[in-house]
Amino acid sequence: MAACVSRLELSVSCRSLLDRDLGSRSDPLCVLLQDAGGGLWAELDRTERIKNCQDPEFCKKLVVDYYFEKVQKLKFCVYDIDNKTIDLNDDDYLGGIECTLGQVVSSSVFTRPLELKQGKPAGKGTITISAEEIKDTRVVYLEIEAQNLDKKDFLGKSDPFLEVYRQSDAGTWQLVYRSEVIKNNLNPCWRKFSVPLQTFCGGDFNKPIKVQCVDHDSDGSHDLIGSAQMTLAQVQTAGPGSLVEFECIHPEKKQKKKSYKNSGIIRIKSCKIETEYSFLDYVMGGCQINFTVGVDFTASNGDPKSPDSLHYISPDGINEYLIAIWSVGSVVQDYDTDKLFPAFGFGAQVPPSWQVSHEFALNFNPSNPYCQGIQGIVDAYRQILPQIRLYGPTNFSPIINHVARFAAHSMQQGTAAHYYVLLIITDGEITDLDQTRQAIVAASKLPMSIIIVGVGETDFKAMEFLDGDKGVLKSVTGEPAARDIVQFVPFRQFRQAPQEMLSQVVLAEVPKQLVSFYKWQGWPPLKPLETK
Repeated sequence: MAACVSRLELSVSCRSLLDRDLGSRSDPLCVLLQDAGGGLWAELDRTERIKNCQDPEFCKKLVVDYYFEKVQKLKFCVYDIDNKTIDLNDDDYLGGIECTLGQVVSSSVFTRPLELKQGKPAGKGTITISAEEIKDTRVVYLEIEAQNLDKKDFLGKSDPFLEVYRQSDAGTWQLVYRSEVIKNNLNPCWRKFSVPLQTFCGGDFNKPIKVQCVDHDSDGSHDLIGSAQMTLAQVQTAGPGSLVEFECIHPEKKQKKKSYKNSGIIRIKSCKIETEYSFLDYVMGGCQINFTVGVDFTASNGDPKSPDSLHYISPDGINEYLIAIWSVGSVVQDYDTDKLFPAFGFGAQVPPSWQVSHEFALNFNPSNPYCQGIQGIVDAYRQILPQIRLYGPTNFSPIINHVARFAAHSMQQGTAAHYYVLLIITDGEITDLDQTRQAIVAASKLPMSIIIVGVGETDFKAMEFLDGDKGVLKSVTGEPAARDIVQFVPFRQFRQAPQEMLSQVVLAEVPKQLVSFYKWQGWPPLKPLETK
């Protein structure tokens, strides 16, 4: 099983970024990528986007697992974001750096000049990164409102937003949260928000916290309305019927006017401290990850006897289907104690009736479709190949619904005991797209994730559509998926890469998907880990 590693939070700020926008300043965002081998980089995390700012201090921390025994090559890339798409290819590149995580953690503050490409500086732009280990998994949930704020805008009321700072050991103020802007309102009530306790106050309930109320201006020249200082110890009693209030003070106004009272009141409506569990908390608490494989045996794959076929087994005993099963299965099998994996085929005519089946057991034993270990799946695949006729159509929904029935049954226990991962390997010519959308939306409410590996040279547009990265997947009736559970990867991107690369990329989303499901249900790990 993967070793339990230190988790780090990286704080990022930049200075003197290039200006790519006409008539206004750039709207920067920083992306963290990790070297995944074979010239490929996998995105780990990204900050928020800050509008009209050449010296951004990003509020969202970048989270990365730190392995002492690995050289973890990282790339920090800063982009000017001018649209709402997640894809960065259509955004202006403001510069980046490459470094190792070891370099960052061994420097208390790590500052480097940004480069557009190797040896070409991005103007005078610099990036500063500092790392902190996340030792505390508690999270602070806060609800804040304000009353009678000063009017800052000439033609209207103020457009207030909040900034929350903590005091560092050196006495400087570090931004930990920035709220949304509420337009034209002197009595705003901001959305409930959460910040990890470690980020919020380093776990020290008496550490000074500054809540700053600011009037938003679209050109980036925001005006301070006022601020209040407090500690978590002072506000943690806040709740319905017991609001905690602080005067919102503008220091310059206070100095100038003897009659000055305040610039409004900041009220803490609620404050809760809860434990946030990690993937390792669930796995080490006893959550089993149940792995199921679905293999596409439709005619579009080509005759398995022909070397052109995607199912053709080469003289060295492999093909892309087998590599995908080995690559993904060898990682997932560590998290399943019985090592018994159900494996199915779909889209073939199956003996003895030669009816087309969309969920037949690879071992031809429908009452016990389990294979012993990943080797068992590989053996069953090799044995069944000469005994079936590749046919069609390519229907995904039966096998998704099959696994969903098991996930729904396990959910009745009401505990974080079982999570299901379905690996579908396909040449991508899907026939039942509408039913598959429906099946995925239904499965998004269950403890399961779906990984689709596309083999061959098809364009895979339908697969990319099912992977909700370009927006939330919806069923035909318009019902949105409760969470993103599909990860699609075309195998051709990994032909030249080391075998472990495919598994790293396709499994990258599973820990987040598992944690998000159990958090949504409010289920803790089976055996909560004792905090040391």
